[in-house]
Amino acid sequence: MLAFTRNRLAIAVVATLAAAASMPVLAQDTTTAPAGQDAKELDTVTVIGSRVQGRTAEQTAAPVDIIGQEELANTGAMEVGQALQLLEPSFNFSRTTVSDGTDILRPATLRALGPDQVLVLVNGKRRHQQALVNVQQTIARGSAGTDINAIPVSAIERIEVLRDGAAAQYGSDAIAGVINIILKNQTDHTDVSLMAGETYEGDGRVLHGAVNTGFKLGDGGFINLSAEYRDRGETNRAGLATTNLLGWYDQAEFDAGRRDVKLHLGDADAKDAYLWMNGELPLGGGELYWFGGLSKREGSSFGFYRGPHDNRTVPALYPDGFLPNIVTTVEDASLAVGYRAQLNDTWDWDLSINHGRNEFGFEEHNTVNVSWWYEPRPGGGIYGESPTEADTGTLKFDQTTVNFDLRGQVEGFNDNLLYLATGLEWRRDNYGIVAGDPVSYTYGRTNDPSVVINGQAGATAPSGTQGFPGYTPATEVDEGRTSWAAYFDAESNITEKFLLGAAVRYEDYSDFGNTTTGKLSARFDASEVFAVRATVSTGFRAPGVQQAFYSQVSTNLNAGVLTEVLTARNNSAIAHALGIPALKEETSLNKSIGIVFKPIPNFTLTADLFRIDIKDRLVYSEGVTPETTGTNGLPCDATNSNCPIAAALAPFRAGVVQFFTNAIDTSTTGLDIVANANHELASGGKLNLTALLHWNKTEVTDVHSESAIIPEALLFGRTQEVLVEEGQPREHHVLQAMYTKGKWDVTVRENYFGEVAGQGFSPYTQWDGKWLADLAIGYKFSDTVKLTVGGNNIFDVYPTKWDENVGFPFPQLGFTYGWETLPFGMNGGSYYARVDFRF
Repeated sequence: MLAFTRNRLAIAVVATLAAAASMPVLAQDTTTAPAGQDAKELDTVTVIGSRVQGRTAEQTAAPVDIIGQEELANTGAMEVGQALQLLEPSFNFSRTTVSDGTDILRPATLRALGPDQVLVLVNGKRRHQQALVNVQQTIARGSAGTDINAIPVSAIERIEVLRDGAAAQYGSDAIAGVINIILKNQTDHTDVSLMAGETYEGDGRVLHGAVNTGFKLGDGGFINLSAEYRDRGETNRAGLATTNLLGWYDQAEFDAGRRDVKLHLGDADAKDAYLWMNGELPLGGGELYWFGGLSKREGSSFGFYRGPHDNRTVPALYPDGFLPNIVTTVEDASLAVGYRAQLNDTWDWDLSINHGRNEFGFEEHNTVNVSWWYEPRPGGGIYGESPTEADTGTLKFDQTTVNFDLRGQVEGFNDNLLYLATGLEWRRDNYGIVAGDPVSYTYGRTNDPSVVINGQAGATAPSGTQGFPGYTPATEVDEGRTSWAAYFDAESNITEKFLLGAAVRYEDYSDFGNTTTGKLSARFDASEVFAVRATVSTGFRAPGVQQAFYSQVSTNLNAGVLTEVLTARNNSAIAHALGIPALKEETSLNKSIGIVFKPIPNFTLTADLFRIDIKDRLVYSEGVTPETTGTNGLPCDATNSNCPIAAALAPFRAGVVQFFTNAIDTSTTGLDIVANANHELASGGKLNLTALLHWNKTEVTDVHSESAIIPEALLFGRTQEVLVEEGQPREHHVLQAMYTKGKWDVTVRENYFGEVAGQGFSPYTQWDGKWLADLAIGYKFSDTVKLTVGGNNIFDVYPTKWDENVGFPFPQLGFTYGWETLPFGMNGGSYYARVDFRF
């Protein structure tokens, strides 16, 4: 299968490049530009990766992709993350299900690293991260990235993706690269977009509406406004259970074939609303600017089914069992305000303040606290009462960043200009957890473990709400840290053909200390058609305040004793007892080398090899449990003197403990190839052909426990290694053709998602790589009205089905497909229609 896939890919690429070479070329003054982007506009664009004003994507020493608004629209995806996954092969937006909050906030990654190892900018300014910490067995386990879907597509002019380490240029988190989202500034018209679509199965209906407009302010100023609303229905690809192993069905009905689907596996129901702005006003010889927005998203996902005879069920409330419903609300707000002006003809300065916050609220519906229901009532009997929904808590993150930047030029080498940039940054990050309702986490009304409360099956009744137990008062926190940074950046042509750049950055954090990073970049233009480029840089990622201050506690039955299952905060007493030191920064060494080949004006080919070595990578540990056998090979003695983990956990009544720790080193190598060609056909049409090919391989090179009593294998086992090494596709390729003629335009795209693997819910399992095809056909009725019809995954491709023997018992319970690491989900094909109006 793999050989066939690669052969097919090679044939497709060769065909694409052959077609590009055979087409008539454009006029000599045309530059190569991404589809949907005016080629001449790129000549004046300053892109990430260089602070030189006017530098274009083709001129940089590091690889930069630019994705225009038309390309985004032609994906048929109305979410930024999903659109980027279809257009940028180094980007992954893994889909998961039955994963609590990760069902709504999907992790966005670059080069198969973590979501918190990619820096997101808006208009060149740092974007705040999300409050949600991914703690389920999914991609991004243990991290809190940036909620990229909090930005509406209708507000975006273009997206720049720097595929290179850039911590020395932009600060923490930029190990894998940088995504810079540029907002619209147009004032000439109003765009209205209405879209509807659904899957081939008839579910997942999407209704979407967006408005973007702009107004001129004063002499040369503007304000651009965007409003969006989306209602996305849920999908469900669960199958019928083929076993009654868990007693989900009445046995007679099961034997007679009368059964229904008990699980919900697929996309969550979601309702999203956005209001964004981008503005600028000439003032006092400079420019006052501002941008930011509000978004609110409500999601509804599900947990695992509880059967009618399960001790977690109350038959009086749910005689047929029940499926817990996790309802989430994500609220995001940001505002950046700044002022920039010229110092003289060659120098300018920029002062800005940027504040953002993200809140993630949990509620549990269709649930019950079994211990509340069966709690003995004083005087006899049981209470027989429990709410069936509850607030289970809220996560909060906010960030304030102040920047002062100075940029200019002086005389450099051989009469070439030396471009300089320097600046200061101050930042405060704050994290908070608000406890849920008492019913969401307590064992009975008094939360007293000495009280005997038995469920319907006679075993100790579980505490808290089923599905997602709430955050407790013990986990509440409102803590933060501050940091400041200084950077210096220089770039110049040493000779006419040789470009050299250097950057250095110093950052100091109030919690873990300071760090210094540097970057060297070079480009040699051997001729007008061929160039070699290379970079080497050190990088870092500061531990997130989410990782430093997150904790969660639930009470479970363990060997007949109620014990706590908890995520321990890094500075907690239990972490200290286990010998877990304070978190420290991740450090990286990034190296890349590539070529730029432009034999004719309308064709460009780039190829870049890269390697990223990361030390002390922060991970979320395995569940650490007390030993049953001591270090001397004998059962634990009465004082646990031969069982150090049991001795450390005993005072805390903890049965399972997880925590964040700098436990692994990784190495990622890869190759990116990008070929792009624009053609004007003899028939009068225009054709843009693009091939974007991406390979990567991540290896865990070392696992090291910072605790003297916890062995490496218990801290970070093979299951988690597989998630890091093979959980994201090692291959992702995009082949795209865009054709326009007169009133018609057609976009055809193929995405190849390579195989992934996981073993979190079964023995090691691989899921085959798949090709997915998209099609969009547009027709302009006039200059003001355009209709687009299209489909995503038009050949209705699904992931490989879970092997019934390897995956037992999940396939037998209705889990048709695995959900741990699938990059494109399990919805199958979908179609849509969109009408765009311009006034």
